[in-house]
Amino acid sequence: MYYDLTRGKISRSLILFALPMIAGNLLQQFYNIADTLIVGRVLGSNALAAVGSSYTLMTFLTSIFLGLSMGAGALFSIYQGRKDLSSLKLSILHAFLLILAVTLVLNLAVYAGIEPILTFLRVPDEVRPGMRTYLLIIFAGLIATSVYNFFSCMLRALGNSSVPLIFLAVSAVLNIALDLLFVAVLPFGIAGAALATILAQYVSAVGILLYVLLRCRMWLPTKKEWSFSHSILKEILNLSSMTCIQQSVMNFGILMVQGLVNSFGPAVMAAFAAAVKIDTFAYLPVQDFGNAFSIFIAQNYGAQKTDRIHKGIRGAFAAAIGFSIAVSALVFVFAALLMRIFIDGSETAVITEGVHYLRIEGAFYAGIGCLFLFYGLYRAVGRPGMSVVLTVVSLGTRVVLAYALSAIPAIGVTGIWWSVPIGWFLADAVGGVYYWMKKKALFEMK
Repeated sequence: MYYDLTRGKISRSLILFALPMIAGNLLQQFYNIADTLIVGRVLGSNALAAVGSSYTLMTFLTSIFLGLSMGAGALFSIYQGRKDLSSLKLSILHAFLLILAVTLVLNLAVYAGIEPILTFLRVPDEVRPGMRTYLLIIFAGLIATSVYNFFSCMLRALGNSSVPLIFLAVSAVLNIALDLLFVAVLPFGIAGAALATILAQYVSAVGILLYVLLRCRMWLPTKKEWSFSHSILKEILNLSSMTCIQQSVMNFGILMVQGLVNSFGPAVMAAFAAAVKIDTFAYLPVQDFGNAFSIFIAQNYGAQKTDRIHKGIRGAFAAAIGFSIAVSALVFVFAALLMRIFIDGSETAVITEGVHYLRIEGAFYAGIGCLFLFYGLYRAVGRPGMSVVLTVVSLGTRVVLAYALSAIPAIGVTGIWWSVPIGWFLADAVGGVYYWMKKKALFEMK
Protein backbone atom coordinates (compact mmCIF):
# COMPACT_ATOMS: atom_id res chain seq x y z
CA MET A 1 0.00 0.00 0.00
CA TYR A 2 1.31 3.44 -0.97
CA TYR A 3 0.51 6.46 1.22
CA ASP A 4 0.16 9.98 -0.14
CA LEU A 5 1.24 11.91 2.95
CA THR A 6 0.21 15.23 1.45
CA ARG A 7 -3.49 14.44 2.02
CA GLY A 8 -5.76 13.14 4.79
CA LYS A 9 -5.55 13.31 8.57
CA ILE A 10 -1.97 13.97 9.58
CA SER A 11 -1.73 11.92 12.78
CA ARG A 12 -3.54 8.90 11.36
CA SER A 13 -1.61 8.76 8.07
CA LEU A 14 1.75 9.38 9.78
CA ILE A 15 1.21 6.68 12.42
CA LEU A 16 -0.10 4.13 9.90
CA PHE A 17 2.87 4.83 7.64
CA ALA A 18 5.34 4.61 10.54
CA LEU A 19 4.02 1.36 12.03
CA PRO A 20 5.50 -1.01 9.38
CA MET A 21 8.84 0.81 9.65
CA ILE A 22 8.79 0.40 13.43
CA ALA A 23 7.78 -3.26 13.14
CA GLY A 24 10.52 -3.87 10.56
CA ASN A 25 13.30 -2.44 12.66
CA LEU A 26 12.01 -4.19 15.76
CA LEU A 27 12.37 -7.43 13.79
CA GLN A 28 15.86 -6.37 12.75
CA GLN A 29 16.72 -5.82 16.38
CA PHE A 30 15.25 -9.21 17.24
CA TYR A 31 17.74 -10.93 15.01
CA ASN A 32 20.57 -8.72 16.28
CA ILE A 33 19.47 -9.68 19.78
CA ALA A 34 19.38 -13.34 18.68
CA ASP A 35 23.13 -13.12 17.98
CA THR A 36 23.77 -11.55 21.37
CA LEU A 37 21.47 -13.85 23.33
CA ILE A 38 22.61 -17.13 21.78
CA VAL A 39 26.31 -16.21 21.73
CA GLY A 40 26.21 -14.92 25.32
CA ARG A 41 24.38 -17.97 26.66
CA VAL A 42 26.18 -20.65 24.63
CA LEU A 43 29.70 -19.29 24.10
CA GLY A 44 30.23 -17.04 27.16
CA SER A 45 31.10 -13.44 27.97
CA ASN A 46 34.28 -13.17 25.84
CA ALA A 47 32.36 -14.22 22.74
CA LEU A 48 29.59 -11.79 23.69
CA ALA A 49 32.13 -8.99 24.01
CA ALA A 50 33.53 -9.84 20.54
CA VAL A 51 30.09 -9.86 18.88
CA GLY A 52 29.02 -6.70 20.75
CA SER A 53 32.07 -4.72 19.66
CA SER A 54 31.64 -6.03 16.11
CA TYR A 55 28.03 -4.85 16.14
CA THR A 56 29.13 -1.30 16.97
CA LEU A 57 31.65 -1.38 14.12
CA MET A 58 29.13 -2.81 11.65
CA THR A 59 26.60 -0.15 12.65
CA PHE A 60 29.21 2.48 11.76
CA LEU A 61 30.00 0.89 8.39
CA THR A 62 26.35 0.37 7.52
CA SER A 63 25.60 3.99 8.46
CA ILE A 64 27.70 5.19 5.52
CA PHE A 65 25.55 3.71 2.76
CA LEU A 66 22.40 3.94 4.90
CA GLY A 67 23.02 7.68 5.16
CA LEU A 68 23.44 7.86 1.38
CA SER A 69 20.16 5.97 0.89
CA MET A 70 18.26 8.12 3.39
CA GLY A 71 19.52 11.32 1.76
CA ALA A 72 18.54 10.05 -1.69
CA GLY A 73 15.19 8.98 -0.25
CA ALA A 74 14.49 12.55 0.85
CA LEU A 75 14.97 13.68 -2.75
CA PHE A 76 12.70 10.87 -4.01
CA SER A 77 9.97 12.08 -1.63
CA ILE A 78 10.33 15.68 -2.80
CA TYR A 79 9.98 14.62 -6.45
CA GLN A 80 7.01 12.44 -5.48
CA GLY A 81 5.39 15.45 -3.79
CA ARG A 82 5.98 17.53 -6.95
CA LYS A 83 4.64 14.69 -9.16
CA ASP A 84 7.85 14.93 -11.23
CA LEU A 85 8.11 11.32 -12.50
CA SER A 86 10.93 11.94 -14.99
CA SER A 87 13.27 13.40 -12.37
CA LEU A 88 12.24 10.72 -9.89
CA LYS A 89 13.28 7.92 -12.27
CA LEU A 90 16.66 9.49 -13.04
CA SER A 91 17.35 10.20 -9.37
CA ILE A 92 16.73 6.52 -8.48
CA LEU A 93 19.18 5.40 -11.19
CA HIS A 94 21.88 7.91 -10.22
CA ALA A 95 21.55 7.18 -6.50
CA PHE A 96 21.68 3.39 -6.91
CA LEU A 97 24.88 3.48 -8.99
CA LEU A 98 26.53 5.92 -6.59
CA ILE A 99 25.66 3.91 -3.48
CA LEU A 100 26.68 0.59 -5.04
CA ALA A 101 30.09 2.03 -5.98
CA VAL A 102 30.64 3.41 -2.47
CA THR A 103 29.68 0.06 -0.92
CA LEU A 104 32.14 -1.91 -3.07
CA VAL A 105 35.01 0.45 -2.20
CA LEU A 106 34.11 0.30 1.50
CA ASN A 107 33.96 -3.50 1.43
CA LEU A 108 37.46 -3.76 -0.01
CA ALA A 109 38.80 -1.20 2.47
CA VAL A 110 37.58 -2.99 5.61
CA TYR A 111 39.03 -6.32 4.53
CA ALA A 112 42.39 -4.64 3.84
CA GLY A 113 42.35 -2.80 7.17
CA ILE A 114 41.02 -5.37 9.61
CA GLU A 115 44.12 -5.44 11.85
CA PRO A 116 44.33 -1.62 12.20
CA ILE A 117 40.59 -1.61 12.97
CA LEU A 118 41.05 -4.09 15.83
CA THR A 119 43.97 -2.05 17.16
CA PHE A 120 41.97 1.21 16.95
CA LEU A 121 39.15 -0.39 18.95
CA ARG A 122 41.63 -1.47 21.66
CA VAL A 123 40.22 -5.00 21.65
CA PRO A 124 41.68 -7.05 24.57
CA ASP A 125 43.86 -10.05 23.67
CA GLU A 126 41.35 -12.57 25.00
CA VAL A 127 38.60 -11.15 22.76
CA ARG A 128 40.64 -10.34 19.63
CA PRO A 129 40.71 -13.79 17.90
CA GLY A 130 36.94 -14.22 18.17
CA MET A 131 36.25 -10.71 16.94
CA ARG A 132 38.60 -11.15 13.96
CA THR A 133 36.85 -14.39 12.98
CA TYR A 134 33.42 -12.79 13.27
CA LEU A 135 34.39 -9.71 11.22
CA LEU A 136 36.04 -11.67 8.39
CA ILE A 137 32.70 -13.35 7.76
CA ILE A 138 30.29 -10.53 8.56
CA PHE A 139 32.05 -8.08 6.20
CA ALA A 140 30.84 -10.26 3.30
CA GLY A 141 27.29 -9.12 4.04
CA LEU A 142 27.90 -5.39 3.51
CA ILE A 143 26.76 -5.47 -0.13
CA ALA A 144 23.54 -7.28 0.78
CA THR A 145 22.82 -4.76 3.55
CA SER A 146 23.45 -1.88 1.15
CA VAL A 147 21.09 -3.25 -1.52
CA TYR A 148 18.31 -3.94 0.99
CA ASN A 149 18.60 -0.51 2.62
CA PHE A 150 18.61 1.35 -0.70
CA PHE A 151 15.45 -0.26 -2.02
CA SER A 152 13.68 -0.12 1.33
CA CYS A 153 14.47 3.62 1.55
CA MET A 154 13.23 4.04 -2.03
CA LEU A 155 9.92 2.28 -1.36
CA ARG A 156 9.35 4.18 1.88
CA ALA A 157 10.13 7.50 0.20
CA LEU A 158 7.42 6.73 -2.37
CA GLY A 159 4.92 5.87 0.36
CA ASN A 160 5.25 2.09 0.75
CA SER A 161 6.52 1.08 4.20
CA SER A 162 4.92 -2.40 4.20
CA VAL A 163 6.93 -4.30 1.57
CA PRO A 164 10.34 -3.74 3.25
CA LEU A 165 8.78 -5.19 6.43
CA ILE A 166 7.83 -8.42 4.66
CA PHE A 167 11.34 -9.15 3.43
CA LEU A 168 12.86 -8.15 6.74
CA ALA A 169 10.47 -10.46 8.60
CA VAL A 170 11.54 -13.43 6.48
CA SER A 171 15.19 -12.50 7.03
CA ALA A 172 14.74 -12.13 10.80
CA VAL A 173 13.08 -15.53 11.23
CA LEU A 174 15.74 -17.17 9.06
CA ASN A 175 18.55 -15.49 11.02
CA ILE A 176 17.25 -16.72 14.36
CA ALA A 177 16.77 -20.27 13.03
CA LEU A 178 20.29 -20.33 11.56
CA ASP A 179 21.76 -18.88 14.76
CA LEU A 180 20.27 -21.73 16.74
CA LEU A 181 21.49 -24.26 14.18
CA PHE A 182 25.04 -22.94 13.69
CA VAL A 183 25.79 -21.93 17.30
CA ALA A 184 23.58 -23.95 19.66
CA VAL A 185 23.40 -27.21 17.66
CA LEU A 186 26.39 -27.36 15.29
CA PRO A 187 29.86 -26.56 16.67
CA PHE A 188 30.49 -23.52 14.44
CA GLY A 189 31.03 -21.16 17.39
CA ILE A 190 31.28 -17.43 16.79
CA ALA A 191 31.72 -17.98 13.05
CA GLY A 192 28.28 -19.59 12.98
CA ALA A 193 26.64 -16.44 14.35
CA ALA A 194 28.25 -14.35 11.60
CA LEU A 195 27.35 -16.85 8.88
CA ALA A 196 23.72 -16.92 10.02
CA THR A 197 23.53 -13.13 9.79
CA ILE A 198 24.95 -12.75 6.28
CA LEU A 199 22.82 -15.56 4.85
CA ALA A 200 19.72 -13.81 6.21
CA GLN A 201 20.92 -10.47 4.83
CA TYR A 202 21.28 -11.87 1.31
CA VAL A 203 17.78 -13.35 1.43
CA SER A 204 16.25 -9.93 2.21
CA ALA A 205 18.44 -8.14 -0.36
CA VAL A 206 17.68 -10.50 -3.24
CA GLY A 207 14.00 -10.58 -2.31
CA ILE A 208 13.47 -6.83 -2.31
CA LEU A 209 15.56 -6.40 -5.48
CA LEU A 210 13.35 -8.87 -7.35
CA TYR A 211 10.21 -7.19 -6.01
CA VAL A 212 11.31 -3.77 -7.27
CA LEU A 213 12.32 -5.12 -10.68
CA LEU A 214 9.04 -6.99 -11.12
CA ARG A 215 6.46 -4.74 -9.41
CA CYS A 216 7.87 -1.20 -9.50
CA ARG A 217 8.72 -0.72 -13.16
CA MET A 218 6.77 2.56 -13.25
CA TRP A 219 9.49 4.23 -11.14
CA LEU A 220 12.50 2.70 -12.90
CA PRO A 221 13.90 4.30 -16.04
CA THR A 222 13.83 2.24 -19.23
CA LYS A 223 17.08 1.83 -21.13
CA LYS A 224 16.00 4.62 -23.50
CA GLU A 225 15.52 6.94 -20.53
CA TRP A 226 19.02 6.37 -19.16
CA SER A 227 20.90 9.65 -19.26
CA PHE A 228 23.29 11.61 -17.12
CA SER A 229 21.86 14.61 -15.28
CA HIS A 230 24.41 16.85 -13.61
CA SER A 231 21.72 18.74 -11.68
CA ILE A 232 20.12 15.58 -10.27
CA LEU A 233 23.50 14.10 -9.32
CA LYS A 234 24.36 17.38 -7.59
CA GLU A 235 21.12 17.25 -5.56
CA ILE A 236 21.74 13.62 -4.64
CA LEU A 237 25.31 14.36 -3.59
CA ASN A 238 24.17 17.34 -1.53
CA LEU A 239 21.48 15.46 0.39
CA SER A 240 23.16 12.05 0.44
CA SER A 241 26.67 13.13 1.31
CA MET A 242 25.54 15.31 4.19
CA THR A 243 23.18 12.63 5.50
CA CYS A 244 25.99 10.10 5.12
CA ILE A 245 28.33 12.38 7.06
CA GLN A 246 25.67 12.84 9.75
CA GLN A 247 25.10 9.09 10.08
CA SER A 248 28.78 8.14 9.94
CA VAL A 249 29.89 10.92 12.34
CA MET A 250 27.22 9.75 14.77
CA ASN A 251 28.35 6.15 14.60
CA PHE A 252 32.07 7.01 14.49
CA GLY A 253 31.58 8.85 17.75
CA ILE A 254 29.89 5.75 19.17
CA LEU A 255 32.81 3.69 17.84
CA MET A 256 35.27 5.93 19.69
CA VAL A 257 33.25 5.45 22.86
CA GLN A 258 33.31 1.69 22.20
CA GLY A 259 37.10 1.83 22.14
CA LEU A 260 37.07 3.64 25.49
CA VAL A 261 34.66 1.09 26.95
CA ASN A 262 36.92 -1.73 25.74
CA SER A 263 39.79 -0.30 27.77
CA PHE A 264 37.84 -1.11 30.96
CA GLY A 265 38.06 -4.87 30.27
CA PRO A 266 35.83 -7.77 29.13
CA ALA A 267 33.22 -7.42 31.92
CA VAL A 268 32.40 -3.80 31.03
CA MET A 269 32.56 -4.69 27.32
CA ALA A 270 30.01 -7.47 27.81
CA ALA A 271 27.75 -5.23 29.92
CA PHE A 272 27.89 -2.50 27.29
CA ALA A 273 27.21 -5.00 24.47
CA ALA A 274 24.04 -6.28 26.16
CA ALA A 275 22.87 -2.86 27.43
CA VAL A 276 23.28 -1.20 24.01
CA LYS A 277 21.02 -3.86 22.48
CA ILE A 278 18.37 -3.09 25.11
CA ASP A 279 18.97 0.61 24.58
CA THR A 280 18.61 0.45 20.81
CA PHE A 281 15.50 -1.69 21.09
CA ALA A 282 13.93 0.76 23.55
CA TYR A 283 14.24 3.91 21.47
CA LEU A 284 14.01 2.27 18.05
CA PRO A 285 10.25 3.03 17.60
CA VAL A 286 10.83 6.77 18.02
CA GLN A 287 13.81 6.58 15.64
CA ASP A 288 11.64 5.04 12.93
CA PHE A 289 8.88 7.50 13.71
CA GLY A 290 11.48 10.19 12.99
CA ASN A 291 12.26 8.60 9.61
CA ALA A 292 8.54 8.42 8.74
CA PHE A 293 8.18 12.04 9.88
CA SER A 294 11.02 12.99 7.51
CA ILE A 295 9.21 11.44 4.55
CA PHE A 296 6.00 13.23 5.58
CA ILE A 297 7.86 16.56 5.70
CA ALA A 298 9.64 15.95 2.37
CA GLN A 299 6.45 15.06 0.46
CA ASN A 300 4.64 18.11 1.84
CA TYR A 301 7.68 20.30 1.23
CA GLY A 302 7.66 19.18 -2.41
CA ALA A 303 3.93 19.95 -2.58
CA GLN A 304 4.47 23.27 -0.72
CA LYS A 305 1.86 22.53 1.98
CA THR A 306 3.41 24.64 4.73
CA ASP A 307 0.43 24.69 7.11
CA ARG A 308 0.29 20.89 7.03
CA ILE A 309 4.02 20.74 7.82
CA HIS A 310 3.63 22.97 10.92
CA LYS A 311 0.73 20.89 12.22
CA GLY A 312 2.71 17.70 11.67
CA ILE A 313 5.72 19.06 13.56
CA ARG A 314 3.67 19.92 16.65
CA GLY A 315 1.96 16.53 16.74
CA ALA A 316 5.15 14.56 16.08
CA PHE A 317 7.15 16.17 18.90
CA ALA A 318 4.31 15.66 21.39
CA ALA A 319 4.01 11.98 20.43
CA ALA A 320 7.78 11.33 20.52
CA ILE A 321 8.25 12.92 23.94
CA GLY A 322 5.29 11.08 25.48
CA PHE A 323 6.40 7.72 24.11
CA SER A 324 10.03 8.24 25.19
CA ILE A 325 9.10 9.10 28.78
CA ALA A 326 6.97 5.94 29.04
CA VAL A 327 9.78 3.73 27.70
CA SER A 328 12.34 5.36 30.02
CA ALA A 329 10.18 4.47 33.02
CA LEU A 330 9.91 0.84 31.93
CA VAL A 331 13.65 0.47 31.28
CA PHE A 332 14.53 2.06 34.64
CA VAL A 333 12.24 -0.31 36.56
CA PHE A 334 13.10 -3.50 34.68
CA ALA A 335 16.80 -2.87 33.94
CA ALA A 336 18.08 -5.88 35.91
CA LEU A 337 15.51 -8.23 34.42
CA LEU A 338 16.36 -7.03 30.91
CA MET A 339 20.08 -7.63 31.48
CA ARG A 340 19.40 -11.18 32.66
CA ILE A 341 17.85 -11.96 29.30
CA PHE A 342 21.33 -11.73 27.78
CA ILE A 343 23.61 -12.54 30.70
CA ASP A 344 23.60 -15.56 32.99
CA GLY A 345 22.65 -14.63 36.56
CA SER A 346 26.06 -15.77 37.81
CA GLU A 347 27.77 -12.94 35.87
CA THR A 348 26.95 -10.42 38.61
CA ALA A 349 29.64 -7.88 37.67
CA VAL A 350 28.39 -7.70 34.07
CA ILE A 351 24.72 -7.38 35.11
CA THR A 352 25.47 -4.70 37.72
CA GLU A 353 27.36 -2.53 35.23
CA GLY A 354 24.66 -2.98 32.59
CA VAL A 355 21.96 -1.90 35.03
CA HIS A 356 24.10 1.10 36.00
CA TYR A 357 24.27 2.15 32.34
CA LEU A 358 20.56 1.67 31.66
CA ARG A 359 19.42 3.62 34.74
CA ILE A 360 21.52 6.62 33.76
CA GLU A 361 21.24 6.75 29.98
CA GLY A 362 17.84 5.08 29.71
CA ALA A 363 16.15 7.69 31.89
CA PHE A 364 16.55 10.33 29.16
CA TYR A 365 15.20 8.79 25.94
CA ALA A 366 13.11 11.92 25.33
CA GLY A 367 16.37 13.67 24.43
CA ILE A 368 17.19 11.33 21.56
CA GLY A 369 13.51 11.13 20.56
CA CYS A 370 13.48 14.84 19.80
CA LEU A 371 16.88 14.63 18.15
CA PHE A 372 15.65 12.02 15.65
CA LEU A 373 12.83 14.39 14.68
CA PHE A 374 15.24 17.28 14.16
CA TYR A 375 17.43 15.06 11.97
CA GLY A 376 14.43 14.09 9.84
CA LEU A 377 13.10 17.64 9.61
CA TYR A 378 16.31 19.24 8.36
CA ARG A 379 17.07 16.38 5.94
CA ALA A 380 13.56 16.68 4.43
CA VAL A 381 13.73 20.42 3.71
CA GLY A 382 17.15 20.30 2.07
CA ARG A 383 19.15 21.42 5.11
CA PRO A 384 21.11 18.20 5.80
CA GLY A 385 24.08 20.28 6.93
CA MET A 386 22.11 21.22 10.03
CA SER A 387 21.69 17.53 10.85
CA VAL A 388 25.47 17.22 10.69
CA VAL A 389 25.83 20.17 13.07
CA LEU A 390 23.44 18.55 15.56
CA THR A 391 25.31 15.25 15.30
CA VAL A 392 28.66 16.93 15.89
CA VAL A 393 27.24 18.73 18.92
CA SER A 394 25.68 15.55 20.33
CA LEU A 395 28.52 13.15 19.63
CA GLY A 396 31.29 15.68 20.15
CA THR A 397 29.95 16.40 23.61
CA ARG A 398 29.59 12.70 24.30
CA VAL A 399 33.11 11.77 23.21
CA VAL A 400 34.83 14.68 24.94
CA LEU A 401 32.94 14.18 28.20
CA ALA A 402 33.33 10.39 28.08
CA TYR A 403 37.12 10.60 27.80
CA ALA A 404 37.43 13.50 30.26
CA LEU A 405 35.13 12.14 32.99
CA SER A 406 36.22 8.50 32.76
CA ALA A 407 39.82 9.58 33.34
CA ILE A 408 38.83 10.82 36.82
CA PRO A 409 39.30 7.84 39.18
CA ALA A 410 36.33 8.76 41.36
CA ILE A 411 34.01 8.74 38.30
CA GLY A 412 35.47 6.13 35.98
CA VAL A 413 33.11 4.37 33.57
CA THR A 414 30.10 6.25 35.01
CA GLY A 415 31.37 9.33 33.15
CA ILE A 416 30.87 7.51 29.85
CA TRP A 417 27.25 6.73 30.70
CA TRP A 418 26.41 10.33 31.76
CA SER A 419 28.01 11.83 28.64
CA VAL A 420 25.25 10.37 26.45
CA PRO A 421 22.12 12.25 27.65
CA ILE A 422 24.10 15.47 28.12
CA GLY A 423 25.04 15.36 24.43
CA TRP A 424 21.45 14.64 23.38
CA PHE A 425 19.92 17.58 25.22
CA LEU A 426 22.60 20.03 24.13
CA ALA A 427 21.95 19.09 20.47
CA ASP A 428 18.18 19.41 21.02
CA ALA A 429 18.69 22.94 22.32
CA VAL A 430 20.69 23.90 19.22
CA GLY A 431 18.12 22.30 16.89
CA GLY A 432 15.23 24.06 18.61
CA VAL A 433 16.86 27.49 18.56
CA TYR A 434 17.71 27.12 14.84
CA TYR A 435 14.12 26.10 14.05
CA TRP A 436 12.62 29.16 15.76
CA MET A 437 15.16 31.49 14.13
CA LYS A 438 14.60 30.12 10.60
CA LYS A 439 10.97 29.03 10.94
CA LYS A 440 9.62 31.22 8.12
CA ALA A 441 12.39 30.66 5.57
CA LEU A 442 12.87 26.98 6.34
CA PHE A 443 9.98 25.70 4.23
CA GLU A 444 10.35 27.96 1.20
CA MET A 445 11.17 25.87 -1.87
CA LYS A 446 14.64 26.55 -3.20
